Amino acid sequence: MTDEKGERLTGKGIKVGIIDTGIDYTHPDLFRNYEKGYDFVDRDEDPLEKDVGTIHGTHVAGIIAANGKMVGMAPDARLYVYRALGADGRGTTEQILAAIDQAIKDGVDILNLSLGIQINGPDLPTSIAIDAAVKRGIVAVVSSGNAGPHLWTVGSPGTSQKAISVGASTPPLKIPYLEYRGSYFPLKTIQSFGRWDFFRSYPLRHENDYKGPETNGDALVLVEKGGDLLSEKIKMLADEGVKGAIVTGYSEEELGTYVNDFQSSIPISVYALSEEDGHILKDLMKRKTFARLLWKREEDVLAPFSSRGPVPSTWNIKPDLLAPGVSITSTVPGGYLTLHGTSMAAPHVTGACALLKQKHPDWSPEKIKAVLMNTSTLLQENRYKTFEQGAGRIRVDEAFRTETIVEPGAIVFGKATENTFEKTSASVTVENISEQPIRYTFHYPNGEDNVLWDFPPPFYLKPGEKKTIDLSVRLKTFSKTKEMEEGYIEMNAGKQTFRIPYLYVINEPNYPRIMFFTVEGNKRGTIRYEMYLPGGAEQLWIILLDPLTGGVIRYIKEEKGVHKGLSVKEIELKEAIPPGTYLAIAIAKKSGREDYLQQWVDIPMEE
Repeated sequence: MTDEKGERLTGKGIKVGIIDTGIDYTHPDLFRNYEKGYDFVDRDEDPLEKDVGTIHGTHVAGIIAANGKMVGMAPDARLYVYRALGADGRGTTEQILAAIDQAIKDGVDILNLSLGIQINGPDLPTSIAIDAAVKRGIVAVVSSGNAGPHLWTVGSPGTSQKAISVGASTPPLKIPYLEYRGSYFPLKTIQSFGRWDFFRSYPLRHENDYKGPETNGDALVLVEKGGDLLSEKIKMLADEGVKGAIVTGYSEEELGTYVNDFQSSIPISVYALSEEDGHILKDLMKRKTFARLLWKREEDVLAPFSSRGPVPSTWNIKPDLLAPGVSITSTVPGGYLTLHGTSMAAPHVTGACALLKQKHPDWSPEKIKAVLMNTSTLLQENRYKTFEQGAGRIRVDEAFRTETIVEPGAIVFGKATENTFEKTSASVTVENISEQPIRYTFHYPNGEDNVLWDFPPPFYLKPGEKKTIDLSVRLKTFSKTKEMEEGYIEMNAGKQTFRIPYLYVINEPNYPRIMFFTVEGNKRGTIRYEMYLPGGAEQLWIILLDPLTGGVIRYIKEEKGVHKGLSVKEIELKEAIPPGTYLAIAIAKKSGREDYLQQWVDIPMEE
């Protein structure tokens, strides 16, 4: 990429840390960029992903810095790799925290974490650790999670206040589809193999109904998980002269292993179909007919799976922004694969940060985050809330052309107090980084009839000058039904227009009162539990039920005025409970809403 002055930017000299499942640093597109790393799972200095059954980290690394057949966002960045997630894609909090500490010691400039847990809270250990890393000068980029489209689903560490939390958008692209009997099924491309001829029809057969090349050599065959290895199934179909295969029911890791089994292409085209769509297609195939392959253009919209905010208690707008996260082709051990997820969106932003850091090595993490948010474009402003898309999808070219920086990139006014109609203010710093004076004007958001705004009058800034201003809001009336006011404050800055997301909480929103609960019984007559209460609880109960009758066995805990956050406690049972398996239910109540989570628990024999 080149900047506004024609200077080529490739991330040269920038240290990018990746906390993930390791990477295949022997991949022809990645070996030039790999610098060093550490494996916190096996506790050695080899974070190699190859042959451990995962593909995730290598895919992330390719989006950031591939430099070969595929070219990433920052192809000259140096990669520091920390394997904190094991062969199943899981890891412990301790492993992730250790990886963050090592990244700080290694002096990385930018840190990518395409990982997280489904607890929407700002005070989890990983979120706190990320905030601390940013204070040390590291730009932290975190995926928001794939638990959408519901609100309150952004997971830690994507809840970190200082990190750049990234949701996924669908970029303008053509996606392959299979049309069969009026239904359309999106396909994932496995890039190591050839492509079918599109805009024509083929006989569609199930692998169990395929009769051989005499009559079906031009057919497409649906291949389900089970029986032989996928690679063996594909080889058999290729030998039979099948035109192509649609595989379903296989995980990303299994598809990655399949790609790795074939270092060179075989004479058959292979596409992947989701397990859910595979079941639907199989049911439709009871009446045999032809299938048609076609391309469909997808518009630039918010991906349905992308997690939404906001964050309870801090009311931070998350995600901060969006990046492409649908049908993203990148490196995997042994080849290339197309995947979806906010895990694919975050490394796009990491790569953009590397380019900005190369251009402006003295810029702070806060300034880099603000510039990317300032210059993002909203996706259908009236369709999505601020805490669904943040500042919108990144536009890297606009980030390099901006003449103004507004920091921070989003405004959180906090929570109103009932029957108090005083002004609530938030400060932003406006900086002119151009070589010309710029006039600035603010405009009130449209459609807000319950609030009064107080913005500064128009003002000028000289080149290099900056000014901190207050933006204020006040309620006209207090509504017991209105939860939040949100939208975008518009600021004109010379030729540029900025739309700054804001959030003002009126009443305690309808977030889940309890977000996490686990419990286990111990032989010494105690029960240990962990739970997360995002806003605390006015009342909390933990009840043990008989799984057969549903009757109450014991009230394990009853408590009032429980603090918010993560609790880890052990309760001594005053009376013994017969050994067996029970259903434990935790119920939290706050502001008139009750939520519960349940968990099976085994009560062992006492010692």
